[in-house]
Amino acid sequence: MHETPSHKSSEPPRVAVIGAGAMGSIFGAACIDAGADTVFVDVSAPLVERLQERGLVIVGPDGEREVPVRATTDPHSVGVVDLILFLVKCYQTESAARLAKTLVGPETIVTSLQNGWGNGEVLGRFFPDEQIVVGVTYDSGTVLEPGRIAHNYKGTTFIGPYAGESLDDARWIADLLAPAGLGVVATPTIRAAIWEKLVMTASTLPTSALTGLTSGALGEPGPMLDLVDGLALETLETARAAGYELEAAEQLEKIRLALVGEGKGSMLQDVEAGRQTEIAVINGAVVREAEARAVDVPLNRAMVALVEGYERAHGFA
Repeated sequence: MHETPSHKSSEPPRVAVIGAGAMGSIFGAACIDAGADTVFVDVSAPLVERLQERGLVIVGPDGEREVPVRATTDPHSVGVVDLILFLVKCYQTESAARLAKTLVGPETIVTSLQNGWGNGEVLGRFFPDEQIVVGVTYDSGTVLEPGRIAHNYKGTTFIGPYAGESLDDARWIADLLAPAGLGVVATPTIRAAIWEKLVMTASTLPTSALTGLTSGALGEPGPMLDLVDGLALETLETARAAGYELEAAEQLEKIRLALVGEGKGSMLQDVEAGRQTEIAVINGAVVREAEARAVDVPLNRAMVALVEGYERAHGFA
């Protein structure tokens, strides 16, 4: 097993954040706040130039703050790091992993906090399974403009090993981020936690993206909330067929508690920005897992067809 970075050096840990969008910015700023030597790696030259010149601005309930950052489009200029955080869109994971290979040594922890199901499998094609940590976060953010991010909600982040049972690397990440005020929990049941998040995202993200409804509006009683519930129940049935026992009433209550305020889900933000969505690893993943287990999920199939049709019609598929 590889050596955990905290055991090898007394220097500040070296962190590379792959993707300087909303969540990459939030977690990268947290790494900086925690004292880590942090660099953002992004393929967008204009964004990198903006970050280098003006830094990052995080807007929260208590106001805004400026965070000086280092950013680059060239991972070769960075060298091997202790921790990589992948926070790109799911359809960029493979190209991002290829780009990041020069950052990874035998002791590097490779971490995905991305939406959906299957990102760990993509990373596993490039890096040793025992070096991969996967997770989900209930923090939410919005790109107000490049380099200016609204941290809309501070939630809990769950992380755990992609393979094996050791929680050493996950605990090291949790300890690293603790001084920055992010709630990170290392768990041995991370795959169940990913399914739990998938129940929420598969039911709320495409419904919001297709209607333009904010979180609070989507949570109002009526036909749309009924559709959210139907999608959640299909996803729960699929999770149970895959061996993950999640209690339906508890999961539906969590969805209702999340559907408040004027926040916009990531898929709605993608649609409004004219970007490809992550439907393939959210509802698409539910459909694939359901088909493999003979579970019927017509609502999830409909979401995939509708969102992919929208993407095709608007030229960003």
